[in-house]
Amino acid sequence: MNRPLWACVLCLASPLASASMLGNLSFSPCTLTSPGAGVPIAAHCAQFEVPEDRAAPDGRRISLSLAYVSAATAEPEPDPVFFLAGGPGQSAQESYPALADAFSDLLKRRHILLLDQRGTGGSHRLGCAQEEEGDVADASIERAAEAARACLATLSETADVRHYTTADAVDDLDAVREAIGATRINLIGVSYGTRVAQQYLKARPEAVRSLVLDGVVPDTLVLGQMHARNLEDALERQFARCTGLPACRDGLEDPMAHFHSLDAELRRQPRAVHYRDATTGAPAEAVFTHAHLSGLLRMYAYQPAIAATLPLLLSDLAQGQSDAAMAQAQMLLSGMDQSMAQGMGLAVMCSEDADELVPDPADAGTVLGAEFVQAIKAQCAVWPRGRRPADFREPIAGDTPVLLLSGEFDPVTPPRYGEEVAEKLRRARHLVLRGQGHNVLGAGCAPKLVARFIESLDPAALDVDCLDRLRATPPFSGRYGWEP
Repeated sequence: MNRPLWACVLCLASPLASASMLGNLSFSPCTLTSPGAGVPIAAHCAQFEVPEDRAAPDGRRISLSLAYVSAATAEPEPDPVFFLAGGPGQSAQESYPALADAFSDLLKRRHILLLDQRGTGGSHRLGCAQEEEGDVADASIERAAEAARACLATLSETADVRHYTTADAVDDLDAVREAIGATRINLIGVSYGTRVAQQYLKARPEAVRSLVLDGVVPDTLVLGQMHARNLEDALERQFARCTGLPACRDGLEDPMAHFHSLDAELRRQPRAVHYRDATTGAPAEAVFTHAHLSGLLRMYAYQPAIAATLPLLLSDLAQGQSDAAMAQAQMLLSGMDQSMAQGMGLAVMCSEDADELVPDPADAGTVLGAEFVQAIKAQCAVWPRGRRPADFREPIAGDTPVLLLSGEFDPVTPPRYGEEVAEKLRRARHLVLRGQGHNVLGAGCAPKLVARFIESLDPAALDVDCLDRLRATPPFSGRYGWEP
C-alpha cells in the first residue's frame, strides 16, 4: 500500500495546531508510527482513565490511549469516525499509519478517532514475552498451555485479565464517545474490530450512525472453530491458479501436494538449516519445523500478492532448499510479537469462544491441523474467563446503514461471513473485492466508496463499477515472477 506523502501530513499542521479539545478531553500534539509503516502521522493524543472492573469503580484504574487525526476542515462534522483494529490484540494507533491512505477522503470532513482497546498498544497492554526459538519449534499442545500459564503469571501482577473482553471494550468506547461530546459516531472495524463494532451496535444502537465492516466476523461465529477449514479452502483456491497455468504447473508442480509431503516429513524429522537473518543479514542456524511451514502459509495467505510466491517457496522446500523459508519464518515470528498483544487475545477468546470450540477430526491434515483448536482450549483451560453478554451470539439487525467488505481469497473471514451478516440488515450492502485477501479497506477505489457511504448513508446508491478494475496477482512461475 502506498504511504501518504509528507505534503499530506504537513497540510494537517494548521488545524492540529489549534485543535486541543474534543468535548471535555484535552489533547496534545503527537506522532503515530508503527514498524514498517513509513511516514509518521501527525495527530493529537490524550489519556482517558477508566475502572479496570466497572463493577468495582473504587478499585484499580487503567489508562486508555486515545488519539485523533484532525479533519482537514475547520468545521468538521459532529459524528467522527472510530477505527477499530483487528487481532484480537492489535493497537488502533499502531495499525493506522499503514492504512492512512484509506482514510484520506474521510478526513476531508471528519476526525478519525483511534482508541487503543484495553489490553493493546498504549492501553495497559497485555503482552506476553516472546518465545525462544526452541519453544516455537515445539508447537505441542502442552507447550501452548505452559506458555499461557507463564504469560498469565506475569500479567496478573498488574492486571485482572477477566476484564479485557469485547464487552469491556464496548463500555470504554461509549465512555470515550460521551467524553468527546459526540451524540452519534461512525465505526470502521477490521477483522476482530468488526466484532467490537457489532457488539457496540447491539449495546448502543442510538449512538451509531453507520458501520463499515471489513473482513466480517459474524457474532454467531466461534473464533478459531473454522480457521483451519477457511485457510485450507483459500489456499486450495490460490494453488489451483498455479496448477491451472502451464508455466506454473510445469515449473513448480502441485503446491498443495508439496505441502502435504513436506508436512509429513517435517513432523518426522525437522530440518537443520543455515540461513541469513532477514533483518540483520547475519549468519544463523536453526531448525525448520512443520510449525514454521504452517505459519508461513497461514500468514502469507492473508495477502494474495504475497501468497502468489507460495508455489515457488514450496517448490524450493520440496527440493531441499530451506534457508529462504527459515529466514522468512523468523521475520514473521518476530513481527507478530510486536504487533499483537497475545494476552489480550487470550482474554477475548477464552472469555467469548473457548467453551464453544469443538475439535474437528476433519481438520487433521490441513495446514493448521486439528491441534490448532486443541491448543486454544488447552490455553484457555488455565486462563480466567470474563463476561460474555447473554445476547452475544445474536446477529445484528435493523436499519442502521452498514457497508460490508470482503476479499475473494480471504483465508480467515471469507465472503460468506459478510453475506450472513448482511442478510438481517435492511440497509446493508456487501462488496466482495476480486483477487483480494484479508483487510481490503485500502484496495483500489474502496476508500472512496467508504467515504461516499459514510457521507450519504445510502449503500444501495454506491456506484461500485470501479472495483471491476481489481485483479488477482498471478502466481509466480519461477524466480523471475509470473508469466507476462
